[in-house]
Amino acid sequence: MKITMIGAGYVGLVSGVCFADFGHDVICVDKAEEKIEALKQGEMPIFEPGLAHLVSSNVKAGRLHFSMDLAESVAGSDVIFIAVGTPSRRGDGHADLSYVYAAAREIAPLLTGYTVVCTKSTVPVGTGDEIERIILETNPQADVSVVSNPEFLREGAAIDDFKRPDRIVIGINDERARDRMAEVYRPLYLNQAPLVFTSRRTSELIKYAGNAFLAMKITFINEIADLAEKVSADVQDVARGIGLDGRIGPKFLHAGPGYGGSCFPKDTLALVKTAQDYESPMRLIEATVAVNDSRKRAMGRRVIAAAGGEVRGKRIGVLGLTFKPNTDDMRDSPAISIIQTLLDAGAHVTGYDPEGMDNARHLIQGIDFATGPYAAAEGADALVIVTEWNQFRALDFRRLKAAMRTPVLVDLRNIYRPSEMHKHGFTYTGIGRPNGPRLESPAGLL
Repeated sequence: MKITMIGAGYVGLVSGVCFADFGHDVICVDKAEEKIEALKQGEMPIFEPGLAHLVSSNVKAGRLHFSMDLAESVAGSDVIFIAVGTPSRRGDGHADLSYVYAAAREIAPLLTGYTVVCTKSTVPVGTGDEIERIILETNPQADVSVVSNPEFLREGAAIDDFKRPDRIVIGINDERARDRMAEVYRPLYLNQAPLVFTSRRTSELIKYAGNAFLAMKITFINEIADLAEKVSADVQDVARGIGLDGRIGPKFLHAGPGYGGSCFPKDTLALVKTAQDYESPMRLIEATVAVNDSRKRAMGRRVIAAAGGEVRGKRIGVLGLTFKPNTDDMRDSPAISIIQTLLDAGAHVTGYDPEGMDNARHLIQGIDFATGPYAAAEGADALVIVTEWNQFRALDFRRLKAAMRTPVLVDLRNIYRPSEMHKHGFTYTGIGRPNGPRLESPAGLL
């Protein structure tokens, strides 16, 4: 089948290359000339394990193409995916759908023959209805089915998620689209991936409901971690104990500095706004958003407490700047709020991340950037692990201690055992463990 992917960002690029790897003929279209030219040269605009290899192999096989020419790319397409950004709209928190609707207007006059137009972008309930209205208003003769097909990709594991999905959700209001979408995903039949066909609006809500539930699960275990510290319990044992319950499950029960990234922050906020518009407020999700936002700065205060309650003039090393490992994505990373809290308190900060340094330089001002974890620890009065990259899991403690001015380690991901760190002479603070400091704010700090 011929597939056109509008938008060569994270979702569009990963989806497009995976469809090509299935054997489809795929064109990824984007208005960013620099990005398209880089992709043609084999240079990736994002870091995602395995992506560069798949792009290269499918380009060589003639199944994957990159273009800025929308008319040429859309011509003769069986399915056109819209995979453009839907960031939070400034001022009110609603999803900004301007790019989605612009794409619908641009492709409408180019449609010939029966075509399925499918949204991969994360969009609020009812967006498919508006896309259909725009297309038919622009081109009343268009023979089109508008479909919702949300993505469920984890950054850092997106290719595996795409090829071995838990489910494939397809929202249709036109039965003609069922067979065509089934053909798009036919290669996954061997993996017995379930195709879940729903109404279009139901599909749109599934995406938001799924992300909101996971964000709420993360926030729940973070609040349990705070309580665990005060009652001398261990949140990791709590998570293990409740996670063995099949109704709860072990995933997303890892206490930490709060969620970030390209999905959870904007999707939880967009769901809250949609619910308010329909006069069906979602109090649990509203609380999730508020608790997560405050937690990030609370983690900065935790570092200050671990460093003796005062960091003015002190050097703090930060390991991990991206919101999670195996990505270069800095969007809404907890590291941003944590570092800003430290800077506001007068600390000197040195940061390091295996893949996020370039993006971090554009988002975080006033800090030094190191060339590695030991360089970040050089002369530090405290070292903070914010992101659980594998290379931070096996640090040389002797070398680390020798580099630091004061051997204080704040482990916001609980990747080390307190007893092990104490044995090596470190003052150690984890999350949700009996020996962690309380979250009360030191006097004078917000």
